[in-house]
Amino acid sequence: MSSSASPRSALARRAVAFALATLALAALGAWLLFGRGPLPIQTDMLAMLPATEQHPLAEIAVQRLAHANGDRVVLLVDNADDARAKDAARALGKALAQNHIFDSVTAELPPFDLQQVFAPYLAHRFTLLGDGDRAALAAGSYDPAQALAQHLNEPFLTGVGVPLQDDPFGWLQHWLDQQPWSRSPLLPEDDLLTAHRDGHSYVLVTATLRGSSFDDQVQQQALAALALAEQAIVHDQPGTRVWRTGALFYAAAARHNAEHDVHIVGWISTIGIALLLLGVFRSPGPLLLAFLSTAVGVIAATTLSLLVFGQIYLLTIVFGAALLGEAVDYSIQYLSARANAGPRWQAATGLRQVRPALLLALGTSLLGYALLGLVPFPALRQMAVFAMSGMLAACLSVFWLLPALLQRPAKPLSAIPVRLARAMQQVLARGGAGRRGVVLAALLLLLALPGWLQLRHDDDVHQLIVQPPELVAQEATIRQVTGLGDGNQFFLVTGDDAEQVLQREEALEAHLQALVEQNKLQGWLGLAGMVPSQQRQQQNHALLARWLDDRARMQQWLSTAGFRASAVSRYLDAWPGTPLQLDDWLRTPLSTPFRYLWLDDATHGHGSIVLPQGAADLALLQQAAEGLPGVSLVDKAASVSALFGRYRGYASVWLLAALLLIVPVFGWRYSWRQAPRVLAPPVLGLGLTLAALGYLQQPLTLFHWMALMLVLGVGANYAVFLREGEPHTGDRPGAMYASVLLSALTALLSFGLLALSSMPALRDFGLTLLLGIAFTVVLVPASLAGREAGR
Repeated sequence: MSSSASPRSALARRAVAFALATLALAALGAWLLFGRGPLPIQTDMLAMLPATEQHPLAEIAVQRLAHANGDRVVLLVDNADDARAKDAARALGKALAQNHIFDSVTAELPPFDLQQVFAPYLAHRFTLLGDGDRAALAAGSYDPAQALAQHLNEPFLTGVGVPLQDDPFGWLQHWLDQQPWSRSPLLPEDDLLTAHRDGHSYVLVTATLRGSSFDDQVQQQALAALALAEQAIVHDQPGTRVWRTGALFYAAAARHNAEHDVHIVGWISTIGIALLLLGVFRSPGPLLLAFLSTAVGVIAATTLSLLVFGQIYLLTIVFGAALLGEAVDYSIQYLSARANAGPRWQAATGLRQVRPALLLALGTSLLGYALLGLVPFPALRQMAVFAMSGMLAACLSVFWLLPALLQRPAKPLSAIPVRLARAMQQVLARGGAGRRGVVLAALLLLLALPGWLQLRHDDDVHQLIVQPPELVAQEATIRQVTGLGDGNQFFLVTGDDAEQVLQREEALEAHLQALVEQNKLQGWLGLAGMVPSQQRQQQNHALLARWLDDRARMQQWLSTAGFRASAVSRYLDAWPGTPLQLDDWLRTPLSTPFRYLWLDDATHGHGSIVLPQGAADLALLQQAAEGLPGVSLVDKAASVSALFGRYRGYASVWLLAALLLIVPVFGWRYSWRQAPRVLAPPVLGLGLTLAALGYLQQPLTLFHWMALMLVLGVGANYAVFLREGEPHTGDRPGAMYASVLLSALTALLSFGLLALSSMPALRDFGLTLLLGIAFTVVLVPASLAGREAGR
């Protein structure tokens, strides 16, 4: 009595300690999720991507561009009737301004004096020249008297106009005409920024959120406010449409898709797994214990991921919902051992029986996920940490928790799945025995060969997630109408100091201007056009000195043109003026919208961002930067895609390395003679999966290869489970294979459902696992061919 009570009490003490530790971990996870403010769920896709740029300033620039307008909402009110478009924009602005979720809303422009635009430049007017004036002055054929007469007869300016007495030759005016605010298709009309295109009037309304675009509560409140305001103006101003863009809308769409995926994968897999377990074990007890073990794994995975990373990525959330199918494997094997033991069941003995198989299976799974974590991709690393901690916790729950809860014998497995599994096992084992096995393997390889020959690859980073086509179309429309750049591609200009950066940017802008003149580029946005380098300003000053140094002649020209003597004296007394300094300009209000273009990092030095505007061929942009020191074209998407391509190439090596690491373990456990037979099903499963992907015309990505590593781990698990468990079910042939099939079906119901995900990366992941698990579980009885052939 005491001898049997002692093991039971030890199991009970261990179970209580494990349960308390799990509860503590759950409390910590709950605090990390809900006790620190907004939910730490990361919907910013840029945060999931690795650093790819060689120059540190390039990464800083990528982050700055991504978040410069991250909390800004851009709305374009469209109506064929000009008055209705403007009334609708005013109403939209007023409605949004009344909602506390918006920190600021700009529809109607505040009153301002145009003098505020040009006044800061008057002291520097003799160092600022437009491209046309500089070229004409440098040519030597410039006639100041003719230029003066021409400027006096130019039409009246409706925009930013410098008074004639301050700029009689128009040099400053021509330079101002080249500035971004002068080139914009949006012009002030009735105190609204308005553009006209194809018979429609478009009015710009912008709003800044009070909070992050990636915050769930901010998203809900902002979208609700926008929906109400839009509904009102469409009702009051018929024919009105509101075009929208901003990180808010993309983040909300990504969150919605992720929640949809979690519901599909989580609920369907949970219900499917529950029905399977009920059908096979014929009791709700094993079902509840299997989910308890899985819940322990999910709690540990979530808590550890939050501790390591501080947040959870969308990819991890959906992936975590699929983890149910693999985490439940360990409890299924223990529950199956209990069912197969019948009245002879003893919890401690059963644990010793399954422990080697579970540890070996856990090791292969951890190996696969550890290789996944080697990729310098934050989202994949988090998925690896999530999976490894979840698998380990689920397995430990089988060792330390379930034995105390499974003291009594259970009903045997349902007869129907066992008979079906026995029939499949006998057929497959006999087919894999002796020469028939060699012939079967050769036939499978011949069948796979055409599929392998059709394999290709696609490393496009956009495979990570699909942006809603409607949002992409709306953003494109807004950019076409307003001329706003997209920031996906930009030039990074670096130098030893600010002056060198500006000089190098001017060299780049000369190349870009050539593309504009060839109608291959709409334009660009850069600081050197707004604050020329000191070298350029000195050159401009020298070009004007030829004329302005001769005060008497200038005075004669201006007096003859009709200028008052006082105005002439004031203008000539301003000569020679002072150059415009970058630091001074950056402190002016006018520079506020453009300050993000300047990079001044204490560690990494000086740099600037130049944004090409309009659609341009990537090759042309690369050509524009060729041969220019300190100038590089940065394309974050292309850089990440190239990185994916490199690691996709490495992945095949990692897969081979994982296989080579498993071989000695299996050789030690099963003998070197039997190890190839045990490994054959997962290896053939990999080959057939690749062939199927080729037949399906699926371009291989990094995510396919990551999934193939898991196929190797899961397939090895099935071979181990069958090999280790078969000797203990001699009186019930097929019972062990039935439990392996059950494990495979649960995995297919979870990981396989990822093939329905809206995220292409997870869809690739799920499809590969779906095929790999299916092929492997069908082939795994062949590893017992020597035994089954004699039965």
